[in-house]
Amino acid sequence: MKKDKLQIIYEDKYLIVVNKKSGILTISTDKEKENTLYSKVKEYLKKQNKNNKVFIVHRLDKDTSGLVIFAKSMQIKKILQDNWNKVIRKYVGIVNGIIPKEKDVIKNFLAENKMHYVYCTNNKKGKLAITEYIKLDSNKKYSLLLINILTGRKHQIRVQLSDLGYPLVGDTKYSKIKNKGIKRLYLHAIYLEFPHPITKEIIKLKTEIPSSFDGLLTFKKSFTDI
Repeated sequence: MKKDKLQIIYEDKYLIVVNKKSGILTISTDKEKENTLYSKVKEYLKKQNKNNKVFIVHRLDKDTSGLVIFAKSMQIKKILQDNWNKVIRKYVGIVNGIIPKEKDVIKNFLAENKMHYVYCTNNKKGKLAITEYIKLDSNKKYSLLLINILTGRKHQIRVQLSDLGYPLVGDTKYSKIKNKGIKRLYLHAIYLEFPHPITKEIIKLKTEIPSSFDGLLTFKKSFTDI
């Protein structure tokens, strides 16, 4: 396992929130068992006390970076997941093209085929997906968006923006645009807000935008109000 330093954003005796790097899985798959965010958090907690445990609350795609919550007990995991509708999750993403609307709400239904490819459908047998965005900045090639997801569907942001005609930069699955020299997906989970599972205090957490974003689009607006 690579010994990358774990970026801990928040920790108490009930939960831990870390900033995931792009390119690492949240949890293991058949192909990758060792180098995952879960294994890194588990190793960190076991060093403190061999009896410590960790439970995944939610996940991000491998190529998406940003904030991920882990629980330190099954009870805390259940409380967080049972109250997931109270969690606010915001992302920043860079899309190909100059998106025309300054803000919008995208609503459609998503379905998944046998090849695990998610797509938009008019068939209401699919799952309703709702995403809202604000355009923060743009240049001649790209637009920087602040994205708030109101539902938590698989690949929701990637699929809906691609269907809109403005796929995320670096999306090799849902974009037909070949971004030469791009080494990551330009999607970052920048903000989390949720009621603490025990104290009920509203926890608000934010990270910096990855430096790689600034390499594509020099944004001018402040993110202090996210």
